[in-house]
Amino acid sequence: MAGSRLEKFGTVFTRVRDLMRSGVIKPLEKPIWYDVYEAFPPKRDPLHVKPHTRPVTKKQETVPEIFYKEDEVRAKFYVKYGTGPRPLDLSKSNFVSTCQRFVDKYTELKSHGELQDSALFEEAGKALLKEGIMLRRRGARLVEAESRDPVLELKLTDMLAEQQSKRVRITTNVPAAFVSSHTLNKYKGTS
Repeated sequence: MAGSRLEKFGTVFTRVRDLMRSGVIKPLEKPIWYDVYEAFPPKRDPLHVKPHTRPVTKKQETVPEIFYKEDEVRAKFYVKYGTGPRPLDLSKSNFVSTCQRFVDKYTELKSHGELQDSALFEEAGKALLKEGIMLRRRGARLVEAESRDPVLELKLTDMLAEQQSKRVRITTNVPAAFVSSHTLNKYKGTS
């Protein structure tokens, strides 16, 4: 007990008293306060008592949800258009995402106050298209193949068949007049 420095194993007074009894501290080296403490001891011993902690259930703090008007626009944007084909480039400090540009354009058009929310959403998309920012709807395929001219489609098909017949003639050394669609299919792997 004399070597312990923790107050929970006795008071400072009891430790000094025990050190003096064992001869480690000589009576001439005793602290000044020792005689006063011995003459007027406290009514209660200043013992270290571990505080009784009862299990406290934390109260659920109700934090109000914080929604800005821009958040609703962003949510609609991501539902309709998704995140886009490319990842966000956060390495540039001045990078502005397509969604943020859309929100900025939306709030700009809303400040004029001429349109309803649904029409305003479409107009913001059209305004970004005028600026050269293409927005593709989520899950939509490119419309380029459907919007081609059927005559152009036919010409492309003919050109592809001609290219394939040239390959067949080169690999088999057969004149062009003898190459049929059956021969082409044979070399393509379909019969």
